[in-house]
Amino acid sequence: MADSNKRREAFAAALNIRHLIRDARRAAAADRPRPARAWRDLVRSRVAVLAFLLAFWAAAIEARLVYLQVFAHEELVALAERQQNQTVEAPAKRGELVDRNGHVLAYSVDGDTIYAVPSDIEDPEQAAARICAELNDCGPEGREDLARRLARDSAFAYVKRRASPEEARRVAALGIDGIGFHKESRRYYPNRELAAQLIGYVGVDNVGLAGVEASYDKVIRGRPGRLIFQHDARRRALLSRIERPPTAGATVELTIDASLQHITERELRAAVEKHGAKAATAVIMDPQTGEILAMASAPTFNPNAFRHASKEALRNRIVQNIYEPASTFKVVTASAALTEQKVSLDEMIDCDPGYILIGRRRIDDEHRYGRLSFEDVIVKSSNVGAIKVGLRLGAETLGRYARRFGFGRVTSKDFLGEEPGIVWAPSKLTDSGLASMSMGYQVSVTPLQMATAVSSVANGGELLRPRLVRATVANGRRRETTRQVVRRTLTPEVAGQVTTVMEQVVERGTLAHFAQVDGYTIAGKTGTAQRVENGRYSGAHNPVVVGFVPSRNPRFTILVLVEAPTKGGYYGAVIAGPVFKRITEEALRAYGVPPDIDPSPPLLVARDNSSPEAEAVLASTTSDVPRVIAASVRKGVMPDLVGMSARDATRTLASLGLLVRLRGDGAVLQQSVEAAQAVERGALCTLSLGRMPPERERAEPVAETRMADASVGGDAAARGSRRLRASRSGGQVSPAGDNVRSAGSEGAPNAAPDRGSRDAEYRSLAQEGGGGDAGRDPR
Repeated sequence: MADSNKRREAFAAALNIRHLIRDARRAAAADRPRPARAWRDLVRSRVAVLAFLLAFWAAAIEARLVYLQVFAHEELVALAERQQNQTVEAPAKRGELVDRNGHVLAYSVDGDTIYAVPSDIEDPEQAAARICAELNDCGPEGREDLARRLARDSAFAYVKRRASPEEARRVAALGIDGIGFHKESRRYYPNRELAAQLIGYVGVDNVGLAGVEASYDKVIRGRPGRLIFQHDARRRALLSRIERPPTAGATVELTIDASLQHITERELRAAVEKHGAKAATAVIMDPQTGEILAMASAPTFNPNAFRHASKEALRNRIVQNIYEPASTFKVVTASAALTEQKVSLDEMIDCDPGYILIGRRRIDDEHRYGRLSFEDVIVKSSNVGAIKVGLRLGAETLGRYARRFGFGRVTSKDFLGEEPGIVWAPSKLTDSGLASMSMGYQVSVTPLQMATAVSSVANGGELLRPRLVRATVANGRRRETTRQVVRRTLTPEVAGQVTTVMEQVVERGTLAHFAQVDGYTIAGKTGTAQRVENGRYSGAHNPVVVGFVPSRNPRFTILVLVEAPTKGGYYGAVIAGPVFKRITEEALRAYGVPPDIDPSPPLLVARDNSSPEAEAVLASTTSDVPRVIAASVRKGVMPDLVGMSARDATRTLASLGLLVRLRGDGAVLQQSVEAAQAVERGALCTLSLGRMPPERERAEPVAETRMADASVGGDAAARGSRRLRASRSGGQVSPAGDNVRSAGSEGAPNAAPDRGSRDAEYRSLAQEGGGGDAGRDPR
């Protein structure tokens, strides 16, 4: 116990000593002098740290502000506008569409658009029911849809766009808060179906969807305006303003003629109804400028209600349908062969025995023609002759000419959705394919491409770009489109030769009786193409006729295509020919085109050699123009003409002062006025021509006529013969002799000569007839 106490005391003493030492040290430290700057440095360092932190914080804020206000400014403004504003475009008033004479085809009228501010509408269901009751064509489904739109959390919603004035008046009378009105243009087509596929139509947003309305939409539409609707965070409307007023679009003047368009559509409708056809198309071009004067398809539609139209009616078949051109393509085959000098018009081609074998394939002619000149190969539309010439050309050359004429590529930017057609590469064409192409198969074209190609023949060999727009007018400034030459297809000489052949098609070939127009020369070609359906040839056909008139100074190129006729036949001349003729007559009349062939007046002849009228007018045998020769006739008695050539028979009738009509080709088989019958001057005699049996062939007639021809008209005949040869080569020859007058240039002896003078005989005497149906292939 005592030891324990001692140890405690010793520990306490040691502890006290330790405290004493510590206190002494503290006292000693307190007595030493402290440096004056130590606490200041501490404060300064702390302040510096604090300042650095504050500066860094401020710099970070500044950097963020710079980023938000400079770099992210546009993005944030756009975000704010999206949150606070609702932008609605106000479509501009579309420009008018007018025809070449200023007749309005399409224009825009102001209509009332009814809109709503859903946040201001207290009871969407009730408002929708009241509004729907005042709108036309608003049933239960429309009422439910309107109620859903009015219940949305938005600052703007359409109620009805382009409402009628009566609808707008009735809705305004309801006095519903949150319902407003603004003007919006509406497209209107005053002529309804006229040129519908060509003009096209617009959608609800005033944007062109088809036709010219679509292809020239940027020009016609103008610049839309902009309406701004502002609202707060609770989507309550604050105000609205017009940020940019709309700018009206330009007026577009089309090349079409509304009167010709109406005529064309009328004839197509009649043809479809008469022949039970699936459809029909036609196009009228100016071959000198490339302007489209009319472009029509049947069936058609009303663009004011285009949503109710069928797909077939909406389709512009002129540029969106392709077909095999059949015999109309022989114009290209002939052009290529004449240009490449593979054949001449006078060369005889053996078309016997009426068919040709290409490998194991047999291709037939409609008739067994025997030997034909190349001119008659085209005139009579011989497949055998065309194939033989096509084989001479070869696939490379014929394909090159097909592309040169514009096939295989689109013709113009004016036509949206235009098909380029099909022209096979030469490497893919076998002999059978080349044979098909030579007669218009194994190649597919649009009606517009074919009309454009034939126009290049009409204008002397220039392929023009088709034009549908003549000018645009904006802000008082008129900008006209110009004539564009794509390339040269033919020389003028070859174009003249092809024109001569196409004239003969109308005068005595497949188009005789079907497309002739009194007083006018017409160049044309027919085709009867088999229809391709589901990748195979069907039993239906596409009859087509294409040509230009007047052929010596062309004003119109016209193509008519009738699809799948079921009544009245299917040949091109029979079905499409009469339509072509009626459209041609109306076009010539509408434009006041003067005849290029003078009517055939009775030719006065002497009844008595002693009379002053001993000089008679007799038609030239080598051209359309008359020349004066001597003839002596004592009595007006009809001679026996059977067995004479057409030339000599016509000459003899002219010497009697008679009119003559020729039917067929060859020698005279029958005459409408019997021999030895008394005749009066100016009477008409119809001569039926054909091939004479050998036993009935007779010698050259009347030595007196030949003598008169040789003595008085020999020089003129020789000059006429030279002109005839020139026309065969497509050349231009001045009128021959003082007594020769150019057809259609009466009173103008210095008139320019026609290109490629017609290779025809006695046209001035045979105006009312011209060609018959003997041995005709009406394709």
